[in-house]
Amino acid sequence: MKPKFSLHRRAAACMVLVLATPAAMAQSTDLSACMAELRPAARTGKVSDATWARHTAGLQADFSVIEKLNFQPEFRTAIWDYMSALVDEERVADGAARLAQHRPALARAEERFGVDPATVVAVWGVESNFGQTFGKYPLVQALGTLSCHGRRQSYFRGEFFAALRILQAGHIAPERLVGSWAGAFGHTQFMPSTFERLAVDFDGDGRADLMDSSVDALGSTANFLARAGWQRGLPWGIEVKLPAGLSLAGEGRRSKRPVSEWTARGVRRIDGAALPESLGHVGLLTLAGANGPAFLVTRNFDALYSYNAAESYGLAIAHLSDRLRGGGPFATPWPTDDAGLSRAERRELQGLLTMRGHDIGPVDGMLGDASRQAIRAEQQRLGHEANGRGGQKILKALRGS
Repeated sequence: MKPKFSLHRRAAACMVLVLATPAAMAQSTDLSACMAELRPAARTGKVSDATWARHTAGLQADFSVIEKLNFQPEFRTAIWDYMSALVDEERVADGAARLAQHRPALARAEERFGVDPATVVAVWGVESNFGQTFGKYPLVQALGTLSCHGRRQSYFRGEFFAALRILQAGHIAPERLVGSWAGAFGHTQFMPSTFERLAVDFDGDGRADLMDSSVDALGSTANFLARAGWQRGLPWGIEVKLPAGLSLAGEGRRSKRPVSEWTARGVRRIDGAALPESLGHVGLLTLAGANGPAFLVTRNFDALYSYNAAESYGLAIAHLSDRLRGGGPFATPWPTDDAGLSRAERRELQGLLTMRGHDIGPVDGMLGDASRQAIRAEQQRLGHEANGRGGQKILKALRGS
């Protein structure tokens, strides 16, 4: 989920550092005055009077979306926690099943757009858990609120108008147009303006529908990546072994060098073999520093990055796609003594917390405020650092007790 402004959703990747103020939250939820101000621009944006009246009359603000502008897991969560939850054995197994289920459509997508099936399915898995988590926010209300309050209002107004045009064209029924707080929707979470530019009717029923047609979503995702510069047959990158003392200053995804330069600097494949020259120009990605997993990434990683403008997000898709091709976990462990939890382990942790009398709500693998509060209480009892984080240490401790 999440606002994103790079290509179709960069808003989600731009950290908003200013918290929503109590004064802002005390404002009236009535959006009628703001809607009146926006009406001329919407008319210029080809939103008809009938569509505007139908969908904005009585529209009320949802200030919870303003609060969510201030938190993005791609930037606030430790990389080992982020990756553990997004790429686990459960998601790999589910992805393998989707690859088999949609083999014909994925083959057509690869032939037409040049994007391999594993990559397309990996985007699907990371974005909506293969259609299981679309988001719950009515897009018109969420985008209407973001158009009138908070940061990046001009961006969200464009998405608001696009959402209204989608309803106006009859692509998706009003009650079905729900998604993330920032306006992304469907199996692979397109922003409304991206839907208008890149969604394709891939199942042949005469309309592009990312909510109820997984085939349309897969074809549209392949189209997105192709338009973002995906190069057929080029890997996203490889895990590498860095020589001792290699300076990381100035290095990153954007600082691409020929493979020969990395070879001359002592970088090797993770198994010690020579780097493949076929990778072309590559950048060094070290999201946990020199002691964590390191990767040389190609322009195809940049295409993944453009989907959500977060390098951790791009790495999650890249790694899941490798796992779906039969690859294993990263060879280099994350530099932590308290590794992250898979979703199954998170559910187990929540079950243990519930057994100890904590009211955390549903056992769903989502470590929300109630779960973190319970973890903090147990950490205090056990004499651990009381940070509310769910990791292997607290899980093992509660298993033992």
